[in-house]
Amino acid sequence: MKILTSTILLVFFINTLSFAQTSEKELLIKLDLGWEKALLDSDVEFLENLLSDDFVWVHNHAGLINGKPEVVASAKRIQSGQASTTRGRTSRDHKVVILENTAIVTGYTLVDRGPSPTLYHFMRTYVKTSSGYRLLGNHTMAIPEEEIK
Repeated sequence: MKILTSTILLVFFINTLSFAQTSEKELLIKLDLGWEKALLDSDVEFLENLLSDDFVWVHNHAGLINGKPEVVASAKRIQSGQASTTRGRTSRDHKVVILENTAIVTGYTLVDRGPSPTLYHFMRTYVKTSSGYRLLGNHTMAIPEEEIK
């Protein structure tokens, strides 16, 4: 009887943990979609709250690396009237891996700046803090058209 009770409790615990991870993964995907929308809309407040002070964005070219100050300043310039060439940002194929208080979100984002959109593969690192998840790192890499399947 003790073995049966222990087995039932173990199955319940594993199912509860699995549900919690799924729920957490869904939250991270929504947060990541919010990041994309904030970039498109130049949402300064969202960016200031989401980005860690030590945020690092490594772009397609190793020579272009931005931190939180650059990302927020760019959004502020666009909010103040500077033209933005980005017409759309659409993410897909999100995958989330969580280890303790760190989460990695990967996927693809189609960025439309004209004349033809560019598909990027991304990997973002989120860290769970006492005030929620903060985006610590972002790496994006353009995928050449001949490699797009």
